[in-house]
Amino acid sequence: MAELKTYPAWDVSVRWFHWINLLCMLGLIAVGVAILNTDPLGVTNDGKILLKTVHVWIGYVFVLNLLWRLVWAFIGGARARWRAILPGGPGYMTEVREYLAAVRAGRPRQYVGHNPLGRLAVALLLILLLVQAVTGLVIAGTDIFYPPFGRWIAGWVAAPGVDPASLVPYAPEMYEKAAYEAMRAFRKPFVTIHYYGFYTLLVVALIHVIGVVATELREGGTLVSGMITGRKVLSQPPADG
Repeated sequence: MAELKTYPAWDVSVRWFHWINLLCMLGLIAVGVAILNTDPLGVTNDGKILLKTVHVWIGYVFVLNLLWRLVWAFIGGARARWRAILPGGPGYMTEVREYLAAVRAGRPRQYVGHNPLGRLAVALLLILLLVQAVTGLVIAGTDIFYPPFGRWIAGWVAAPGVDPASLVPYAPEMYEKAAYEAMRAFRKPFVTIHYYGFYTLLVVALIHVIGVVATELREGGTLVSGMITGRKVLSQPPADG
């Protein structure tokens, strides 16, 4: 019988980021789906503003959490740093080939951190999260005039004699028509990217969950509990040990 050994894996910051990010994504998905269906649901303008406000505030938590993770990748422990979570670096392709060969041979290698394919998934997820964060902040400014871009947007579209700080959504009488139309044209690609990024992120997140489950069943290593306790229990010396 293989001897089980415990290894330190994820530090507190990484674990908090993971679970806060999950909760934010669930909240953003739920409110986002409601926003996309306000017209079929017969939601009033006040209801739409409320939904968008809730979406934005959850988004702020999401963005701050993501920014902290990006910073932590420079200053955190070895398992949290860029070289440990992103693909590439010396010997990476060799590692990929050896990992796939071990899987095909029915002797999957165990890792304390991410396996080579897991690092690819992490890179894709971080890119998608960052795209959603940036486009979401722009939309918050163009939709309900919220920071960090809302003040600039309000100054752009406010009608002559109207205080930009007093602008509210769904009040066309407060907007200068040509400026508002120009703002909406500027906003459109951000909305498109955010919209399709939302569905892409859903698909990638689902693949991530399937990958975690498959890895847990195929390789062992307490992958899920490791993100709770910070430690992994392995039955063989880790390939990244």
